[in-house]
Amino acid sequence: MTDNVTALDLQMIDPLPAQTQKYFDVCQEKLGMVPNVLQAYAFDIEKLNAFTALYNEVMLADSGLSPLEREMIAVVVSSINKCYYCLTAHGAAVRKLSGQPEFGEQLVMNWKVASLDPRQTQMLLFAEKMTKASGDIVEQDRADLRDVGFSERDIWDIAATASFFSMSNRMASAIDMRPNEEYHAMDR
Repeated sequence: MTDNVTALDLQMIDPLPAQTQKYFDVCQEKLGMVPNVLQAYAFDIEKLNAFTALYNEVMLADSGLSPLEREMIAVVVSSINKCYYCLTAHGAAVRKLSGQPEFGEQLVMNWKVASLDPRQTQMLLFAEKMTKASGDIVEQDRADLRDVGFSERDIWDIAATASFFSMSNRMASAIDMRPNEEYHAMDR
């Protein structure tokens, strides 16, 4: 494992299984790095596989939510949870996908100052409420999403994305997961 990936002394399996090494090689080729979150989980390949399978399903599978909308949810949830790793990594993704560095910074600091359409606003209000007080979600919250055009499946995907990042934020914060330095300069 790269030095200072987390505060825990867990070593990445060496050598990695061939399939895992191939996945890491693809990351290196596409991103110019292997995200530290993957390296952090690579002390246990089953945990890494479970994490990446869920991440890929939530963030990359077909959805009525665009890739940018999913990253917006990731950043807003991570901002509420004050997750340094996810704010850095997913803030970079918002900057890249939106082509607007300022937009990424707005979502990190206070998403309500960003220029959003009614659909995005309602989506982020729902994600915020889920993160702060999920037990307070009522049918009106889902109806508000339907009113701006979200389907039942879209509502599931909003909830799944917000839920995934609440879990991921807590794990990253608990083990002091550090973002790759490369994220800081991306798409500025």
